[in-house]
Amino acid sequence: MTETKDRSAAGALFWEQQLERFLGRSNSKACSQLGQSLSAIAPSSLQHGDLSRWTDALTALPDLSPSAISLDDSRLIIGRADDLASNSSPLALRAQLEAFIPWRKGPFELFGIDIDTEWRCDLKWQRLEHAITPLAGRRVLDVGSGNGYYAYRMAGAGAAQVLGIDPHIPYVAQFLLLQKYLAEQPVDVLPVTLDDFPTRCEAFDTVFSMGVLYHRRSPIDHLHQLRDALRGGGELVLETLIVDGVKGYSLIPEGSYARMRGIWFVPSVATLEAWLMKAGFDDIRVVNTSVTTVEEQRATPWMPFDSLQDSLDPDDSCLTLEGHPAPTRVVIIATKR
Repeated sequence: MTETKDRSAAGALFWEQQLERFLGRSNSKACSQLGQSLSAIAPSSLQHGDLSRWTDALTALPDLSPSAISLDDSRLIIGRADDLASNSSPLALRAQLEAFIPWRKGPFELFGIDIDTEWRCDLKWQRLEHAITPLAGRRVLDVGSGNGYYAYRMAGAGAAQVLGIDPHIPYVAQFLLLQKYLAEQPVDVLPVTLDDFPTRCEAFDTVFSMGVLYHRRSPIDHLHQLRDALRGGGELVLETLIVDGVKGYSLIPEGSYARMRGIWFVPSVATLEAWLMKAGFDDIRVVNTSVTTVEEQRATPWMPFDSLQDSLDPDDSCLTLEGHPAPTRVVIIATKR
């Protein structure tokens, strides 16, 4: 019985409290209806992982008031070292932050402590920030948001409301850590997926799906779900893996791809554009293609496990260990028809 109560209390931190925050800031009919629809479900993600571990780690964090916040720089800055209270030291806070390893998306600076994450997400943001419709005043959905790095960049760009969704509880726990010191920012992350959304919720002006499409068994269904989340004329920002090839070609790895399991389809750009048109998007435009480098994705003390370097052929960095083309990514922007 005690274990059930503990899980329920931990689940509330990750679900009920966050859903209440989202509903409290949702001043559009569509967002309110989305929140009400989500309130009727019990996210399956809450049945996996050690919720109490993350709840305990979050509860132990010191109560600090950041004297400086910057959400529009490459490294998100929360507070200064001078903000640390008398009962907290840089060494103690660093140990608490290390309890949330692995840190994959970032980078961050929290009260003078640099969190050098696996991904230099600022580089991806630089590739798209001037190509998208300005986010000022817009309602934004960030699919596969992880710890919320991009969601906070969206808020820093002036978004009126940002909802991130990600079913991975350790990443949501990292977001809750950040949210503790950024409580006034219009950003929420919920441990759900688009599968939990009602059809045609049409609640958002801009929807981001970055690093998600190739994990979906049906990419067309994913694109339809993204379209359903957008209002008429809304904008999709899609970032995904691609390979060279003609229209209709898509790599379908038999096993892993760059040591990643669950990679279903890696299309050519022409194929991806055809998928988008079939899913109901127009004004499709490629704004960037780039080969992922070990400067952008690498192991660090904050993510001390295998990373991109360990996934490439040691004799030919243009190939993965499996012999597939090395990861190349595209950013495509499209408008809901």
